[in-house]
Amino acid sequence: MVSAIMAAPALVIIVVLIVVPLVLLVIASFTNFNVRSLFTGEFEPVGLTQYVRLFTDIGFIQSLARTAVFAGALVAGSMLIGMAVAQMMTRLGQAMRMLVSLSLIVAWAMPNVASSLVFAWMFQPGYGVVGWVLTQMRVFGDVRNLSWTADPRLAFVCIWLLVIWQAVPYIALTVYAAQTQLDHAYLEAASLDGAGPIRAYWSITVPLLKPQLSVIAVLSVIWDFNVFNQIWLLTQGGPGSATATVGVFTYRKAFIGFDIGQGSAISVVTTLLLMALTAVYIRHLLHLGEDL
Repeated sequence: MVSAIMAAPALVIIVVLIVVPLVLLVIASFTNFNVRSLFTGEFEPVGLTQYVRLFTDIGFIQSLARTAVFAGALVAGSMLIGMAVAQMMTRLGQAMRMLVSLSLIVAWAMPNVASSLVFAWMFQPGYGVVGWVLTQMRVFGDVRNLSWTADPRLAFVCIWLLVIWQAVPYIALTVYAAQTQLDHAYLEAASLDGAGPIRAYWSITVPLLKPQLSVIAVLSVIWDFNVFNQIWLLTQGGPGSATATVGVFTYRKAFIGFDIGQGSAISVVTTLLLMALTAVYIRHLLHLGEDL
Protein backbone atom coordinates (compact mmCIF):
# COMPACT_ATOMS: atom_id res chain seq x y z
CA MET A 1 0.00 0.00 0.00
CA VAL A 2 2.78 2.41 0.92
CA SER A 3 4.66 1.53 -2.27
CA ALA A 4 1.59 2.21 -4.37
CA ILE A 5 1.09 5.61 -2.74
CA MET A 6 4.73 6.53 -3.31
CA ALA A 7 4.58 5.43 -6.95
CA ALA A 8 1.28 7.25 -7.62
CA PRO A 9 2.79 10.71 -8.42
CA ALA A 10 5.18 9.18 -10.95
CA LEU A 11 2.37 7.17 -12.54
CA VAL A 12 0.16 10.27 -12.78
CA ILE A 13 2.97 12.20 -14.49
CA ILE A 14 3.58 9.33 -16.94
CA VAL A 15 -0.13 9.09 -17.78
CA VAL A 16 -0.56 12.86 -18.23
CA LEU A 17 2.67 13.56 -20.13
CA ILE A 18 3.10 10.35 -22.14
CA VAL A 19 0.06 8.07 -22.29
CA VAL A 20 -2.61 10.74 -22.90
CA PRO A 21 -0.63 12.58 -25.64
CA LEU A 22 0.10 9.26 -27.36
CA VAL A 23 -3.58 8.30 -27.32
CA LEU A 24 -4.59 11.71 -28.70
CA LEU A 25 -1.86 11.43 -31.33
CA VAL A 26 -3.16 8.06 -32.52
CA ILE A 27 -6.74 9.33 -32.58
CA ALA A 28 -5.72 12.44 -34.58
CA SER A 29 -3.92 10.25 -37.13
CA PHE A 30 -7.29 8.71 -38.10
CA THR A 31 -8.95 12.10 -38.66
CA ASN A 32 -8.73 15.02 -41.08
CA PHE A 33 -7.74 17.44 -38.29
CA ASN A 34 -6.31 20.60 -39.90
CA VAL A 35 -6.00 24.34 -39.43
CA ARG A 36 -9.77 24.79 -39.74
CA SER A 37 -10.29 22.29 -36.93
CA LEU A 38 -8.10 24.40 -34.64
CA PHE A 39 -10.69 27.20 -34.78
CA THR A 40 -13.95 25.27 -35.15
CA GLY A 41 -13.09 22.10 -33.27
CA GLU A 42 -14.72 20.12 -36.09
CA PHE A 43 -13.06 17.15 -37.73
CA GLU A 44 -14.10 13.84 -39.24
CA PRO A 45 -12.72 10.31 -39.01
CA VAL A 46 -11.06 9.22 -42.24
CA GLY A 47 -9.90 5.71 -41.31
CA LEU A 48 -6.55 4.73 -42.79
CA THR A 49 -6.54 7.55 -45.34
CA GLN A 50 -3.73 9.44 -43.60
CA TYR A 51 -1.51 6.35 -43.57
CA VAL A 52 -2.28 5.56 -47.21
CA ARG A 53 -1.36 9.14 -48.11
CA LEU A 54 1.76 8.87 -46.01
CA PHE A 55 3.18 5.74 -47.62
CA THR A 56 2.40 7.00 -51.11
CA ASP A 57 4.08 10.36 -50.42
CA ILE A 58 7.49 10.33 -52.11
CA GLY A 59 8.57 13.18 -49.83
CA PHE A 60 8.07 11.03 -46.73
CA ILE A 61 9.87 8.05 -48.27
CA GLN A 62 12.80 10.29 -49.21
CA SER A 63 12.93 11.87 -45.75
CA LEU A 64 12.88 8.42 -44.14
CA ALA A 65 15.73 7.20 -46.34
CA ARG A 66 17.62 10.44 -45.73
CA THR A 67 17.18 10.01 -41.98
CA ALA A 68 18.44 6.41 -42.07
CA VAL A 69 21.57 7.35 -44.05
CA PHE A 70 22.26 10.41 -41.93
CA ALA A 71 21.74 8.53 -38.66
CA GLY A 72 24.11 5.82 -39.89
CA ALA A 73 26.77 8.41 -40.73
CA LEU A 74 26.31 10.08 -37.35
CA VAL A 75 26.52 6.82 -35.39
CA ALA A 76 29.60 5.62 -37.30
CA GLY A 77 31.38 8.97 -36.95
CA SER A 78 30.56 9.54 -33.29
CA MET A 79 31.44 5.95 -32.33
CA LEU A 80 34.82 5.97 -34.09
CA ILE A 81 35.83 9.43 -32.85
CA GLY A 82 34.55 8.72 -29.33
CA MET A 83 36.51 5.45 -29.19
CA ALA A 84 39.62 7.25 -30.46
CA VAL A 85 39.30 9.94 -27.78
CA ALA A 86 38.78 7.29 -25.09
CA GLN A 87 41.88 5.42 -26.23
CA MET A 88 43.86 8.68 -26.21
CA MET A 89 42.73 9.38 -22.63
CA THR A 90 44.16 6.04 -21.48
CA ARG A 91 47.60 7.24 -22.62
CA LEU A 92 47.49 10.73 -21.11
CA GLY A 93 48.90 11.81 -17.78
CA GLN A 94 46.52 12.59 -14.95
CA ALA A 95 46.58 16.38 -15.44
CA MET A 96 45.98 16.23 -19.19
CA ARG A 97 43.34 13.54 -18.78
CA MET A 98 41.49 15.73 -16.29
CA LEU A 99 41.66 18.68 -18.69
CA VAL A 100 40.30 16.58 -21.58
CA SER A 101 37.52 15.21 -19.35
CA LEU A 102 36.48 18.71 -18.28
CA SER A 103 36.48 19.88 -21.90
CA LEU A 104 34.27 16.96 -22.91
CA ILE A 105 31.86 17.61 -20.05
CA VAL A 106 31.58 21.30 -20.96
CA ALA A 107 30.88 20.44 -24.60
CA TRP A 108 28.31 17.84 -23.55
CA ALA A 109 26.58 20.20 -21.11
CA MET A 110 26.15 23.00 -23.68
CA PRO A 111 22.50 23.26 -24.82
CA ASN A 112 22.09 22.14 -28.42
CA VAL A 113 20.23 25.35 -29.31
CA ALA A 114 23.18 27.47 -28.14
CA SER A 115 25.74 25.26 -29.86
CA SER A 116 23.65 25.27 -33.07
CA LEU A 117 23.64 29.08 -33.09
CA VAL A 118 27.42 29.11 -32.52
CA PHE A 119 27.93 26.72 -35.44
CA ALA A 120 25.64 28.83 -37.62
CA TRP A 121 27.88 31.82 -36.90
CA MET A 122 31.07 29.81 -37.49
CA PHE A 123 29.90 28.74 -40.98
CA GLN A 124 28.31 32.08 -41.87
CA PRO A 125 29.48 33.33 -45.32
CA GLY A 126 31.43 36.56 -45.21
CA TYR A 127 32.51 36.63 -41.58
CA GLY A 128 32.37 33.00 -40.41
CA VAL A 129 35.51 31.78 -38.64
CA VAL A 130 35.58 28.46 -40.52
CA GLY A 131 35.75 30.13 -43.93
CA TRP A 132 38.42 32.51 -42.67
CA VAL A 133 40.59 29.70 -41.24
CA LEU A 134 40.30 27.57 -44.39
CA THR A 135 41.18 30.59 -46.52
CA GLN A 136 44.26 31.30 -44.38
CA MET A 137 45.37 27.68 -44.84
CA ARG A 138 45.37 28.28 -48.63
CA VAL A 139 44.25 24.73 -49.37
CA PHE A 140 40.77 25.33 -50.80
CA GLY A 141 41.28 28.86 -52.08
CA ASP A 142 39.19 31.79 -50.89
CA VAL A 143 36.09 30.29 -49.23
CA ARG A 144 35.19 33.23 -47.01
CA ASN A 145 32.02 33.93 -48.99
CA LEU A 146 31.06 30.29 -49.43
CA SER A 147 27.44 29.63 -48.43
CA TRP A 148 27.77 26.31 -46.64
CA THR A 149 24.05 25.74 -46.15
CA ALA A 150 23.19 26.48 -49.79
CA ASP A 151 24.85 23.25 -50.95
CA PRO A 152 23.17 19.98 -49.80
CA ARG A 153 26.45 18.13 -49.23
CA LEU A 154 28.09 20.99 -47.35
CA ALA A 155 24.93 21.56 -45.32
CA PHE A 156 24.97 17.92 -44.21
CA VAL A 157 28.66 18.26 -43.35
CA CYS A 158 27.88 21.23 -41.08
CA ILE A 159 25.06 19.36 -39.34
CA TRP A 160 27.19 16.21 -39.08
CA LEU A 161 30.03 18.11 -37.43
CA LEU A 162 27.65 19.77 -34.97
CA VAL A 163 25.92 16.55 -33.90
CA ILE A 164 29.22 14.66 -33.71
CA TRP A 165 30.68 17.40 -31.52
CA GLN A 166 27.76 16.98 -29.13
CA ALA A 167 27.73 13.15 -29.19
CA VAL A 168 31.44 12.38 -28.78
CA PRO A 169 31.75 13.45 -25.10
CA TYR A 170 29.23 10.88 -23.85
CA ILE A 171 30.74 8.09 -25.94
CA ALA A 172 34.34 8.96 -25.09
CA LEU A 173 33.74 9.19 -21.33
CA THR A 174 31.65 6.00 -21.26
CA VAL A 175 34.14 3.97 -23.29
CA TYR A 176 37.06 5.31 -21.26
CA ALA A 177 35.32 4.31 -18.02
CA ALA A 178 34.76 0.83 -19.44
CA GLN A 179 38.37 0.54 -20.59
CA THR A 180 39.68 1.31 -17.12
CA GLN A 181 37.86 -1.79 -15.85
CA LEU A 182 39.43 -4.20 -18.35
CA ASP A 183 41.98 -6.80 -17.34
CA HIS A 184 45.28 -5.55 -18.77
CA ALA A 185 46.74 -9.06 -18.66
CA TYR A 186 45.20 -9.70 -22.09
CA LEU A 187 46.97 -6.67 -23.59
CA GLU A 188 50.25 -7.67 -21.96
CA ALA A 189 49.93 -11.17 -23.40
CA ALA A 190 49.22 -9.73 -26.84
CA SER A 191 52.27 -7.49 -26.56
CA LEU A 192 54.45 -10.47 -25.66
CA ASP A 193 53.11 -12.27 -28.73
CA GLY A 194 54.28 -9.37 -30.90
CA ALA A 195 50.98 -7.55 -31.47
CA GLY A 196 51.32 -3.79 -32.00
CA PRO A 197 49.12 -1.18 -30.28
CA ILE A 198 46.63 -0.96 -33.17
CA ARG A 199 46.32 -4.73 -33.57
CA ALA A 200 45.95 -5.21 -29.82
CA TYR A 201 43.25 -2.54 -29.65
CA TRP A 202 41.07 -4.02 -32.40
CA SER A 203 41.72 -7.65 -31.53
CA ILE A 204 41.64 -7.45 -27.71
CA THR A 205 40.17 -4.19 -26.39
CA VAL A 206 37.25 -3.78 -28.80
CA PRO A 207 35.93 -7.37 -28.37
CA LEU A 208 36.12 -6.96 -24.59
CA LEU A 209 34.14 -3.70 -24.89
CA LYS A 210 31.50 -5.24 -27.15
CA PRO A 211 28.66 -5.18 -24.54
CA GLN A 212 29.19 -1.48 -23.78
CA LEU A 213 29.72 -0.55 -27.43
CA SER A 214 26.55 -2.37 -28.48
CA VAL A 215 24.44 -0.47 -25.96
CA ILE A 216 26.03 2.86 -26.93
CA ALA A 217 25.40 2.12 -30.63
CA VAL A 218 21.69 1.36 -30.06
CA LEU A 219 21.22 4.51 -27.97
CA SER A 220 23.09 6.57 -30.58
CA VAL A 221 20.79 5.30 -33.35
CA ILE A 222 17.74 6.33 -31.33
CA TRP A 223 19.19 9.77 -30.50
CA ASP A 224 20.47 10.49 -34.01
CA PHE A 225 17.18 9.39 -35.59
CA ASN A 226 15.49 12.11 -33.52
CA VAL A 227 17.85 14.97 -34.44
CA PHE A 228 15.75 18.05 -35.16
CA ASN A 229 16.95 21.22 -33.39
CA GLN A 230 20.36 21.24 -35.04
CA ILE A 231 18.96 20.74 -38.55
CA TRP A 232 16.18 23.27 -38.14
CA LEU A 233 18.41 25.97 -36.67
CA LEU A 234 21.14 25.52 -39.30
CA THR A 235 19.21 24.84 -42.52
CA GLN A 236 15.47 24.48 -41.75
CA GLY A 237 15.62 21.38 -43.94
CA GLY A 238 17.05 23.27 -46.91
CA PRO A 239 18.22 23.93 -49.46
CA GLY A 240 14.78 22.88 -50.66
CA SER A 241 14.21 19.62 -48.82
CA ALA A 242 17.77 18.32 -49.16
CA THR A 243 18.35 18.11 -45.38
CA ALA A 244 14.75 17.47 -44.36
CA THR A 245 14.86 14.38 -42.16
CA VAL A 246 11.69 12.77 -40.77
CA GLY A 247 11.62 15.23 -37.86
CA VAL A 248 11.81 18.26 -40.15
CA PHE A 249 9.31 16.73 -42.59
CA THR A 250 6.86 16.14 -39.74
CA TYR A 251 7.28 19.67 -38.40
CA ARG A 252 6.63 21.16 -41.82
CA LYS A 253 3.50 19.07 -42.31
CA ALA A 254 2.00 19.58 -38.86
CA PHE A 255 3.05 23.09 -37.84
CA ILE A 256 3.71 24.92 -41.09
CA GLY A 257 1.17 23.26 -43.38
CA PHE A 258 -1.15 22.67 -40.39
CA ASP A 259 -2.05 19.21 -41.70
CA ILE A 260 -2.34 17.87 -38.14
CA GLY A 261 -3.84 14.53 -39.16
CA GLN A 262 -1.01 13.79 -41.56
CA GLY A 263 1.61 14.99 -39.09
CA SER A 264 0.08 12.73 -36.43
CA ALA A 265 0.29 9.73 -38.76
CA ILE A 266 3.96 10.44 -39.40
CA SER A 267 4.57 10.74 -35.66
CA VAL A 268 2.84 7.41 -35.00
CA VAL A 269 4.97 5.64 -37.60
CA THR A 270 8.13 7.27 -36.22
CA THR A 271 7.16 6.28 -32.67
CA LEU A 272 6.68 2.66 -33.76
CA LEU A 273 10.10 2.65 -35.43
CA LEU A 274 11.76 4.04 -32.31
CA MET A 275 9.86 1.59 -30.11
CA ALA A 276 11.28 -1.21 -32.24
CA LEU A 277 14.79 0.17 -31.70
CA THR A 278 14.09 0.49 -27.99
CA ALA A 279 12.93 -3.14 -27.92
CA VAL A 280 16.26 -4.14 -29.44
CA TYR A 281 18.04 -2.16 -26.74
CA ILE A 282 16.03 -3.75 -23.91
CA ARG A 283 16.47 -7.21 -25.38
CA HIS A 284 20.21 -6.62 -25.49
CA LEU A 285 20.21 -5.53 -21.84
CA LEU A 286 18.30 -8.66 -20.88
CA HIS A 287 20.76 -10.77 -22.86
CA LEU A 288 23.60 -9.18 -20.88
CA GLY A 289 21.78 -9.86 -17.63
CA GLU A 290 21.41 -6.17 -16.73
CA ASP A 291 18.72 -5.01 -14.29
CA LEU A 292 16.06 -2.78 -15.80
